[in-house]
Parts: sequence; structure tokens; C-alpha cells
Amino acid sequence: MNAVNGLPWTVLRVHRPALALWSAFVAAVAGFLAWTAGFQADKARAELAYCAHHDTCFLSATDGYGTTVRWTAVVLSCCCYAVAAWAGAALVARELESGTARLAWTQSVSPVRWLTAKLAVPALVLTLGCAVLVAMFRWTWSNQPDRLDNGWSDAGTFVALGPATLAYALCALAVGALAGLLLGRTLPALGATLAVMLLLGRTLAGLRADLWPAITRTGATEVPPPHGAWQLEGGVLVHGRRIADPDYGHCLSTATRIRDCAADHGITGHYSVYHPLSHFWPLHLVETGIVLAVAGAATAAAFGLLRRRTA
Repeated sequence: MNAVNGLPWTVLRVHRPALALWSAFVAAVAGFLAWTAGFQADKARAELAYCAHHDTCFLSATDGYGTTVRWTAVVLSCCCYAVAAWAGAALVARELESGTARLAWTQSVSPVRWLTAKLAVPALVLTLGCAVLVAMFRWTWSNQPDRLDNGWSDAGTFVALGPATLAYALCALAVGALAGLLLGRTLPALGATLAVMLLLGRTLAGLRADLWPAITRTGATEVPPPHGAWQLEGGVLVHGRRIADPDYGHCLSTATRIRDCAADHGITGHYSVYHPLSHFWPLHLVETGIVLAVAGAATAAAFGLLRRRTA
């Protein structure tokens, strides 16, 4: 019983370097975001205030702030599940490869309890770290001076703005454990985990716009989406048929030309398909649910495989 109760602490002791590295990463990124939301945001606001009263001005600080936020989102969306992939593969495959796992199973620690501790401890650490990072990123993003909510549809920003960050990390942890049990070697398990997670991330990014019904608006003239919306498609209606991104720019300068083009080309109206800012949470939570379902399936498969191999 003491061995079982002490197993989480054993996992923490064995992987202290990884814990220290993850803690340092969280602290560094959180500090960088705090500095960005303070110092850089102040410079950008001052620049925008100056430009509001001058005809000629360059938005270098404002653009730099937006670039910093976007690249930080890319780092967060990639690093969290890269760390989890390493944890899952190294925690399981390395101990199977070295024989440490079988030794632990002879010390009154069952294989199921061993795997539970191997997954629960890093999952808790990842949850705490991701909670801090997501909260800091949302605060920094909300303080962005230039068009605050125009970039939420960017792949990295979309993930970094909510619990999908943690969902991808936990999914990578579960997939890493499964790969470690299947392959039994650290490097092949790590490579397989990263490949699966990259495939999952790319697939869901491609399907993201379809995870929630989009809004379609039509009108006699151009139909711009509202501020902060994620525009998916736009164009003209020719006899009721949609033509996306048409080469009808010369038709849009004056009402007379619009009427002339409508007569010459059969344009009956314009349309726009988009997700408003209010669709962020439905889209985000649906994707989070899908990723967590994959994580749950991988975890169940890992425990099932372990039971069969140690029966």
C-alpha cells in the first residue's frame, strides 16, 4: 500500500528535470505575455492615439504587438502537446524499454495503478500549466490595441484562446502512452505520437469552419461581415447561383456601374458567409470535445492493451 500511495511522488522525483523545464517554460511565457500586455500595448496605444490626429503615420508598434501575440499563440498551440507527447512516450516507453516497469509491478504495484500514476501526475501538471498560459494569453489578446478580435480564427490563436490548448495536451499524453505500450521504445513512440497529433491538429483545423453552422447574408450590394467575424466566403449571385471571389471589382465603384454590371452579367445580388465573433465558443467547445473524445479512446485503448499484455 505504501508503494502505491508513494507512486505519484516517485513519478515526480524521477521526472524532476522535466517538471522544472515545464515550470520554467510556463513562467517565462507568462512573464513575456505580461510584459507584452503592459509595455508593448502601451506603446501601440500611444501610436494609435498619435495616428488619430495625423494623416501620415506608421503603425510599427501596433503591428509588432499583433505579430507578437500571434506567434505566442503558435508556440502555445504547439508546445503544450509536444511536451505531453514527450511525457507520454518517455514515461511509458522508456520504462518498458529499460525494464523498470516490470520491476515496479513486482513491488506490490499493479500495472493498472502504475499506468494510472504515469498519466495522472503529468496530466495534473499540464492542467495547471495550461490554465495559467491560457488565462495569460486571453488577457494579452484582449488588450490588443489593433482590431482586438479580428484574428481569433488564426489556427494558433483559436487553440490558445481556450481549453482546446489543454485538450490537445491531454490527448497527446494519452496517445503517447498508447504508442509507448505498442512500440515499447522511446524514440519510435515519440515520433509516432507527434505524427498522430500533427495529423489530428491539421485535420481539425481543416474542418473547423464546419463544426458549427455559418451565417449567410445576401443583399443587393456588397455584404461585408461584421467586425471581428471570420469570413469564409463572399461573392456575387448570378441568377441565384453563388460565384465566390469574382472579378467584378469594376462593378462596385458607383451605383450606376453596379446596375450596369447587373444587367450585363446577370448579377442579382451579393452574398457573404461567415462566423461572427459569437461563434467562437461553440466552435471551440465542439473541437475541444472531439479532441477529448480521442484522448479518452486512446486512454481506454492503453489500459486495455496493458491488461492483455500483463494478464
